[in-house]
Amino acid sequence: MRATLALPSGTALAGIALGGLALAAASPALAEQGIGTATLRAVSTLGASELTTLAVIVGVVTFAVVAAIGWVRTDRSAGLQRQADGAEIASLQSDIDRLATLLMSEPQVLVVWTAGLGEPEVIGEASFIAPTLAPHDILAFDQWLEPDLAAAVTDAIDRLRVEGEAFALLLTTILGRHVEAEGRPIGGFAVMKLRNVSGIKRDLAEFSVRCQKLQSEADAMRSLIEMLPAPVWMRDGAGQLQLVNAAYARAVEAPDATVVLGSGTELLDTGERETVARTLAAGREFRGRLPAIVAGSRRVMDVLEVPVTQGRIGIAIDATEAERLRAELDHILAAHRRTLDHLATGVAIFGADRRLAFYNTAYRTLWDLDPAFLAEQPSDGQVLDRLRTARRLPEQKDFREWKRELHRAYHSRESEAHEWHLPDRRTLRVVTTPNPEGGVTYLFDDITERLELERRFDALIRVQGETLDNLAEAVAVFGSDGRLRLFNPAFANTWKLPPSALAQHPHIEQVIGLCRPLYRDDETWHALRSAVTALDSRDPISGRIERSDGSVMDFATVPLPDGSTLVTFHDVTDSVNVERALRERNEALVAADELKLDFVHHVSYELRSPLTNIIGFAHFLGDPSTGPLTEKQDEYLGYITVSTNALLAIINNILDLATIDAGAMTLNPGPVDIRATMEAAVEGVQDRLVKHDIALDLIADPAIGDFQADGRRIRQVLFNLLSNAIGFSPPGGRVTLTAERTDSAVVFTVSDEGPGIPPEMADKVFDWFESDSQGSGHRGVGLGLSIVRSFVELHGGTVRIDSAVGGGATVVCSFPLVTAAARTAAE
Repeated sequence: MRATLALPSGTALAGIALGGLALAAASPALAEQGIGTATLRAVSTLGASELTTLAVIVGVVTFAVVAAIGWVRTDRSAGLQRQADGAEIASLQSDIDRLATLLMSEPQVLVVWTAGLGEPEVIGEASFIAPTLAPHDILAFDQWLEPDLAAAVTDAIDRLRVEGEAFALLLTTILGRHVEAEGRPIGGFAVMKLRNVSGIKRDLAEFSVRCQKLQSEADAMRSLIEMLPAPVWMRDGAGQLQLVNAAYARAVEAPDATVVLGSGTELLDTGERETVARTLAAGREFRGRLPAIVAGSRRVMDVLEVPVTQGRIGIAIDATEAERLRAELDHILAAHRRTLDHLATGVAIFGADRRLAFYNTAYRTLWDLDPAFLAEQPSDGQVLDRLRTARRLPEQKDFREWKRELHRAYHSRESEAHEWHLPDRRTLRVVTTPNPEGGVTYLFDDITERLELERRFDALIRVQGETLDNLAEAVAVFGSDGRLRLFNPAFANTWKLPPSALAQHPHIEQVIGLCRPLYRDDETWHALRSAVTALDSRDPISGRIERSDGSVMDFATVPLPDGSTLVTFHDVTDSVNVERALRERNEALVAADELKLDFVHHVSYELRSPLTNIIGFAHFLGDPSTGPLTEKQDEYLGYITVSTNALLAIINNILDLATIDAGAMTLNPGPVDIRATMEAAVEGVQDRLVKHDIALDLIADPAIGDFQADGRRIRQVLFNLLSNAIGFSPPGGRVTLTAERTDSAVVFTVSDEGPGIPPEMADKVFDWFESDSQGSGHRGVGLGLSIVRSFVELHGGTVRIDSAVGGGATVVCSFPLVTAAARTAAE
């Protein structure tokens, strides 16, 4: 190759070539390594214009290298003529060889056209374009380029050689490789460089994708930060605000972020910011809860500020509500602890570190533990060891294994219950409950008394069951839902029900259906069903049913406290039959008594008329005007008179009793002188006293006065009492008649010294025709005391007998001061 232009001196040209070649060779080498860290960092900081300038510089340097090579070759021809410069030429040749080696270290081809139209010189290997492409075929573009690209490159070369117009093209070969074609006029040469840029293009494409991805991520992060409700800020190394979001602007009551950055408005006070700065200066991130004024309101913020490359970034999250909830939670926990401290159940809470965190009074009292020991927050194992030493834990064959099984609760998710039988005969129910934050809560409940009560209850239930099963009475218990809960065998047998059907706990409706064949009274069954299933009114009911098989049952319901209902059925067939027989007998006796009374009344009336005639004629016979009677006749007439008078008294008594029994007797009340009435009654029995040699004592206060009554009936009562007492008194005996006045009554008492009245006869002496001489000479029809009781009760009074066998008898009659008849008459 010949040089056609003046070149700089050899030393200067060599320096230019070395610098350009080093830069041109270093860039492709780095590109082949995937763009090193320094290159990427440098490229990432350049814009589009800086990249273009860098490419131009690299091209100029490359062409300088090409020019240097041309000069070297020309100088080599001249050196043959200048033998005097041999040493310098040798040195330059060495430099050229070194530069050529460095130039050829990059996969590129240089095509140099001289000023004429001769063949160009091709320097370098073309294998990076196509493996089989020879250097001299490099200008046969149609062999390795598409026709359009081949034509474009040919036109660019023509303009370069003819018009000196530089070009730069990025070509894609038929094999898909990327080749950079750059042509420039340098001096009198036209030089085209073909360089492999496949790796560089791929790295640049990947770098561009990464840049776009990072830019998208940055935009997304900025949008996200802008949308956050919490204030976010970024500071530079000097601590000045560089970026804030909309929430920060709202917190400091600024229109937007620009105003905040312009004014430097701070969210935190100076003291809080200095605290954050000191923490960051120590090389630690700041995490803490600080107060701040947010939108004019004092709030509590959780502040996080961390250092970054260009400064530091922070965020403040409103923790006011969380702080309030924490305070409320602390208050609730304190209340719960106070509540637990009043429980009878022992409670002990062990934390995640298995140390005692809380215990209540019941726990300390249950295990009799020293408060000083518990205040040291001993571990779970230490507490168990102390209790074992004091022989307060259940006896275990392998205590270590038992404790390990108990401590499984620290790794469990479910609560477990245990029963501990202590050496002091207590039984504890122990529940281990894992805590959500770690640790275990122990609940100790002394169930000794409960177990004892359960045992007693079970024994009582068994006793009651045996009792019910052996009752002759049919018993059934229906629950509040109307279903049969309990029954005894007598219930099944009474209603002829299969036990298997009753064992299914049928409803009351089903039980009624099973019982209907024996008793079909729907009204009774409806009442029973209502008593069992009623919700509001649960009144007990009872009744009697007569079944179709002839048996008679008494039923009753009893509401139970738990809402159940007890129903009992009692077979009263035998009792009913006896009752019927007794009722029939009583009816017969009543009829006979009525017949007797009717007969007595009839006979009494029938006897009274002839008796009156007899008395009248006897009176006439005794009258001297009728004529004299012999002594014997006069004696017989006396007997007739005494007998007829006695018979008349008996008939009058019977008629009086019949009148009282018929309710036709009326009293004629009036003032009754008590002492005079007593004396009149005594006068009526004076002859009997003399005849039987009986003394009579009359005891009454002379000023006893009077009371309202029927005087005739009072005298009749006293006469009958005295007659009865005289009749039962022995000869030479004594009878006492006493009258006593109280605030509300007049009491007459008649006592004798007769044989007395046996207890079994005390209630019968007042009945009609009941008379017993008790070994005395008294004979009577048994109407005296009946008349006494009837007249006393007719006055509204009472009568009683105090007597003992062999000790005489005392009859006490009490008359009210004003009888009912007297009150009625007064009204």
